[in-house]
Amino acid sequence: MQWSLILLFLMAQCCFIDCQLYQFHYINENKTWTEAQQYCRENHTDLATVTNMKDMKRLINISAGDQSEAWIGLYNPTNGTRTQYWSLPGVEFSVNETNWNPGESNDCGKQENCGLLVNTSKWGYASCSIQRYFLCYNDTNTTQKYHLIKDMKTWQEAQSYCRENHTDLISGTKQLQDGEVEKVIKSTHRKPFFGLFRDTWRWSDGSSFSFRHWNLQFTNYQPNRGQCAKTKFDDKGRWMNESCDVQKPFICYDDKVILIKENKTWEDALYYCRDHHHDLVTITNMDDQRWIQEKVKNASTPFVWMGLRYTCTLDFWFWVSDEVVIYKNWAEGEPTDDCDMSGAMETRGEHKWRKKNDLEEFNFICSKT
Repeated sequence: MQWSLILLFLMAQCCFIDCQLYQFHYINENKTWTEAQQYCRENHTDLATVTNMKDMKRLINISAGDQSEAWIGLYNPTNGTRTQYWSLPGVEFSVNETNWNPGESNDCGKQENCGLLVNTSKWGYASCSIQRYFLCYNDTNTTQKYHLIKDMKTWQEAQSYCRENHTDLISGTKQLQDGEVEKVIKSTHRKPFFGLFRDTWRWSDGSSFSFRHWNLQFTNYQPNRGQCAKTKFDDKGRWMNESCDVQKPFICYDDKVILIKENKTWEDALYYCRDHHHDLVTITNMDDQRWIQEKVKNASTPFVWMGLRYTCTLDFWFWVSDEVVIYKNWAEGEPTDDCDMSGAMETRGEHKWRKKNDLEEFNFICSKT
């Protein structure tokens, strides 16, 4: 690549001054959930999708005036089927990586939707409203990563406890297969809750984010489907369900990134984004990664270009937005430095980053601002 083009990349302005890939908007107009959804789709992107506790803090800080609650984009379709999720945001459930106790994984109508460990290796479901021991996870550099909490709590209470005192309930097969978890489980004869759950709730924009923030009295199984979710404007921002026909204010969001389902080389993708939007996307943290990996699921190619580039001349990887490459999500063994290479994200699996020859043609993600 020409030296002048490299300088152009390095002199580019950062495209994410506020470090957010999406923006929330509080709309102080009373509408039913369906009317609010239509308004958001016509004037913004959609009703608010909430991905983690950081999002909840952003919602709580939205000025609501005299209003105490608002619609968000979560709803329970009348004929919805239950879908399995992990409590920890960003960990995706895979039917190919399960270890059910016989008969436990079916959706036969039982009011049992919260995961428990039958023994050190087998999974089961139990009613979310019963009280059990539970397993928490820490993602910080502490000496003890996994904790068996010997307090009797419902699954929702256990999730809240783990999020307030640790990171979350233990989630995902990678954690469950850790030998340290087995040691923790063997310290009790009880069957503890862990971070698996299933429900019929869906996000308006079609995304599969697993984050839930229900009021602690909420039961995961809802016989009265056709309900919609509202958030309270208080210090917790807990969600409650209500008939979708009730009128109330609502929260929309604007998406600042877009998937382009055209096959282009990395350089052609770069110029397309700069001509039609702003730039190829930059990923600076795990929250950005989770938002983008949800988008790439809809791609038509096995990889999607990002704004990540390796320069042989200067011998380092850089973002074309001039962000420093601090957060990384490379696949194992990647990258080995090589000329004419750029960064692409896997559209399936764990959505890891891989170096690809920049003459290959893939879909790509543009930033809008």
